[in-house]
Amino acid sequence: QVQLVESGGGLVQAGGSLRLSCAASGLTFSNYAMGWFRQCPGKEREFVAALSRSGFSTYYADSVKGRFTVSRDNAKNTQYLQMNSLKPDDTAVYYCAAGRSSMVTGQSENDFRSWGQGTQVTVSS
Repeated sequence: QVQLVESGGGLVQAGGSLRLSCAASGLTFSNYAMGWFRQCPGKEREFVAALSRSGFSTYYADSVKGRFTVSRDNAKNTQYLQMNSLKPDDTAVYYCAAGRSSMVTGQSENDFRSWGQGTQVTVSS
């Protein structure tokens, strides 16, 4: 059974930084692409970032490009989301997701097969 556990969320002022972590178990982590999604209050869950199993190929939503960095440590079965220059609009529950193959096949929820429980990020103005 795949388990994805996010951590690192919290309250931060606008302009600040946070690093989210996602610890994975129940799958051969290094075989799969991974991703991050978020759900802002009153909105549908949306794609944030993803990376291939090696981490060489990365993808970002336009809204976070240049501010967020996705990475992974296959030896630790963990992926990360470094979030800098945070804005109040980044306030959301952030979800870790495991892909269906080694490459990122798309940016929709259907392109990912397993999900974490989410971690709250709140950015105050």
